[in-house]
Amino acid sequence: MIKKYIDALFGRRERVTHKDAKPVIYPKDKHDIRKEDISKCARRTCEELQRAGHATFVVGGAVRDLLLGRKPKDFDIATNATPEEVRSVFRRSRIIGRRFQIVHVLCGPEVVEVSTFRAHFAREPDEDNKDEHGRMLSDNVFGTQAEDAMRRDFTVNALFYDPVKEEVWDYVHGLKDLKANKLVMIGDPATRYREDPVRMLRAARLGAKLGLAIDARTRAPIPELRHLLENVPQARLFEEILKLLLSGNAVECVRMLRELELHHGLLPLLDIALDDAEAGPFALAALRATDERIAEGKPVSPAFLLAALLWGQVERNYRKFESKGQQPIPALHSAMHEALEVQRDSLAIPRRFDATMKELWLLQPRFLQRGGQRPYRLLEHPRFRAAYDFFELRAASANAPQEVAKWWERFQHAGADERERMLVSDEAGPRKKRRRRRGGRKKGAEGGAPPMDDAGPEE
Repeated sequence: MIKKYIDALFGRRERVTHKDAKPVIYPKDKHDIRKEDISKCARRTCEELQRAGHATFVVGGAVRDLLLGRKPKDFDIATNATPEEVRSVFRRSRIIGRRFQIVHVLCGPEVVEVSTFRAHFAREPDEDNKDEHGRMLSDNVFGTQAEDAMRRDFTVNALFYDPVKEEVWDYVHGLKDLKANKLVMIGDPATRYREDPVRMLRAARLGAKLGLAIDARTRAPIPELRHLLENVPQARLFEEILKLLLSGNAVECVRMLRELELHHGLLPLLDIALDDAEAGPFALAALRATDERIAEGKPVSPAFLLAALLWGQVERNYRKFESKGQQPIPALHSAMHEALEVQRDSLAIPRRFDATMKELWLLQPRFLQRGGQRPYRLLEHPRFRAAYDFFELRAASANAPQEVAKWWERFQHAGADERERMLVSDEAGPRKKRRRRRGGRKKGAEGGAPPMDDAGPEE
């Protein structure tokens, strides 16, 4: 009785933990989702599984986004059918996964992911299933729908929608939190962060992306527990950071990361990039440009954004190596290598991005060379467009000469005659010396070796 009075006094909710907990069911006149909002494949999957006698719902982010008036990227399905039972209903389907099997149902080009209701880890506490920091090592037990709701991270991600009856099922007050613009952790936040520290990053991303205020109780343990992110595999951390940077709200996500102080050590490229007086505005401009492209439905390149965030470090290293007497091109190579290695000490950028990032960096000095044949060669480079966008963003952020960016904008669209007139003679570079052949000119050769152009060697 006293506990109930204290909970009521402080606005605490009675936590639902029982596997047979009952949901609040909202009929179609109590919410804004219509079954036509669900993709045909997801709708058909739910209908077929229900016809086979299985409870089946659209779940998670798709339901949340539809309630917010957003268009979901994809639709996930949750059911009480086992993977083998799902597979038996759909001829065009396949079971994937090792730790926890799920089923991909194929309808033409669309693929719908179907998972069996999952228990919140094990029904009985199992210390052998946790590491020394409290992180769960296995999440591999089928459960009830209530348990599946309780194992999800935030209340707004634990909503179920039945497209047949057009009902929203809510076990954790998620719809109320969504209407109140709150992001609330299911269960005890400190325990849930210990189970999976990446949830702290998800709180920052979802709060920023959806415009939700992180609940005070959900936020409170983060300062004390953020060090647990150091124990998360780097590949998984990078995947979450990439989601954050490519969320369409990267600027706000980064602001939230910095507000929660989750970027220190984890993302030195953000520490350095955004606090750098010279390259900081360029890094911020790259984040904004990425958000704008996503809003316009245009493709974005993770390598381009990562290269922009690390550019300040590359420039600083470049000046350091040049001051030690290195030639420009070797100095730039040394600068790139050091910037990537420092970053990999905390959060490894996969090497598949290295080639693109290095090309973007290596092409930047070539925009300053506007004489001889060099501009023509640069125009023909496969990465010219991306490298020019990079240079143009730098110029707009006062990190590169604006007149040079404008020159290149004209040059790439000009005709042959105008291009010739635009060439800057004093930027042609030193004339390359012709090496004299031993033994003199070959008999019968009228012109000898063809003359070299006056552009000099291309780096």
